[in-house]
Amino acid sequence: MSYLTEKMAYITGLSEGLDIDETTKEGKLLIAIVDALADIADEIAEIEEIQDETQAQLDEVDEDLDALEGYVYDDEDDFDDNDEFGVECPACGDMIYLDPETLASCDDKIVCPSCQEEIELEFDCDCENCSECGE
Repeated sequence: MSYLTEKMAYITGLSEGLDIDETTKEGKLLIAIVDALADIADEIAEIEEIQDETQAQLDEVDEDLDALEGYVYDDEDDFDDNDEFGVECPACGDMIYLDPETLASCDDKIVCPSCQEEIELEFDCDCENCSECGE
C-alpha cells in the first residue's frame, strides 16, 4: 500500500468519525472532496502499478536488446591487433581483458589476477579439428 493510499484511508476515517451532516452545503462539499481525493489516490495507485509493469517490460526488452547487440556486433573472430577480449571471472566477478596474442598463447585456461582462480576458456572454431589449425 502506497503512502498516498494510507493517507487517504486516514482522511476517510477522520471524515467518517466527524459524523458530517450530509444535508448541509458544507457537509456535501466535504464529503465530495474526500470522495474526489479517494478517487485520485486510487488512480495514482493504478498508474504506479502500470508504470512498474511497464518498467519491468522495458528492462526485459533492454536485456534482450543487449543480447541481440552482442550477437550481431561481437564477432570474436575479427580481432585487430589492438582489440581486447573481456572475460568475467566466475569466482570474483572481476573482468579480465586479454589481447589476441595472450589468447593465442594460452592453453584454454587462465588465472584470475584478482582471486587466483583458474578460469577455463571455451573457444568456437570453424575448422573440423582445432589441433590442426592451432587455435
